[in-house]
Amino acid sequence: MLQQKKATTGNRSTKTFPFYRFSGTHRQIGQQYGEACSKLIKKHLDYVLERLQSKANISHIQVIEEAALKYRSYVKQFTPFLDEEIQGVAEGAGISLGEAYLLQIRAEVNRDFRAVNECTTFAAMEEATSDGVPLIGQNADLPAFYSELGVIIEFVPNDGPACLMLTPAGQISYIGINNAGLGVFANFLTCDNWRVGFPRYLFSRLVLTCGSVNEAVVAIRNLHRASSRNLIMLDKHGVSAVLENTPSRDALVTPVNGLLAHSNHYTAESLLNEERLSGVELENSQVRLHRMHTLLEENHGKLNVHVMQDILRDRENYPHCLCQMPGDEAKQSPGDNGADIITFASVIAQPTKGQLWIAIGPPNQYEYKCYTFSS
Repeated sequence: MLQQKKATTGNRSTKTFPFYRFSGTHRQIGQQYGEACSKLIKKHLDYVLERLQSKANISHIQVIEEAALKYRSYVKQFTPFLDEEIQGVAEGAGISLGEAYLLQIRAEVNRDFRAVNECTTFAAMEEATSDGVPLIGQNADLPAFYSELGVIIEFVPNDGPACLMLTPAGQISYIGINNAGLGVFANFLTCDNWRVGFPRYLFSRLVLTCGSVNEAVVAIRNLHRASSRNLIMLDKHGVSAVLENTPSRDALVTPVNGLLAHSNHYTAESLLNEERLSGVELENSQVRLHRMHTLLEENHGKLNVHVMQDILRDRENYPHCLCQMPGDEAKQSPGDNGADIITFASVIAQPTKGQLWIAIGPPNQYEYKCYTFSS
């Protein structure tokens, strides 16, 4: 594990998320993960259970576990190796299999959670960058306690590409890159007809078993999806795309002028009728998306890691900011005592170089650190 630093650069802390490398069979990877991160995993589980019990009025852990395990058959059907990993996490961390599954499908279990301010993503093709190196990434917005729970993991399985991911402790999938030059990032989307199926957080890990965006799109389309999620992807072949989806439908959005951006509402014409975000939440998403597009266009041909760091720290259009700080959501939704969404992490990837630049969030308070594959 990398040592947590307490020094500051200027006014920003250089503290980092802990880093781990796990290798072997998927069961072994899960066991190593569970053992190394057991305290953080149990802390994550406590937070999730507390949130479910207080906001969804679900008081019995057995009921929660049974609900989580309903999704297992779909994970075993489409990605049995990920089920092996989840079993390993449970064994290594000393938690039940139902609890380990809950960490993977917490959004699906509580369908009454509102999705607000959850992430702004971007991609820039080589013609839009200053050095010809494509970029992809996001500001990841979640409840503030996730700043305590983030881990950076290099997964090195015996039977497929290695992955370098940022994820909340205990989750086996969130956002990142593989060593085949593919990157995937994601946004929450709100639609009807969620169902028991393949969990949305695991979409990213499935994508990172692929060698190209086109292959990844086919893999996602073949799933019996439980819920909605936007994926933004970039590969070493110079292909980038947004894949907006519902449980049963999807639409591809391709770059314009070498640029892509997304927030939390549907933008593809064929899926506009699926949108269920409204009011201030929809306004927030629209403002953030417009701001990201504006900043990317203004810096077209000049974009690189350091320029993107400045963009992801942007606080214009308060309180509908790219960089969400504590209290912003309360300004958006006065009277909502549960308003606690912040940018808990910020990530910039160069998949063709195998590099992830990650800052604890909000990123205007922390420095970015570069992570690469050990091989």
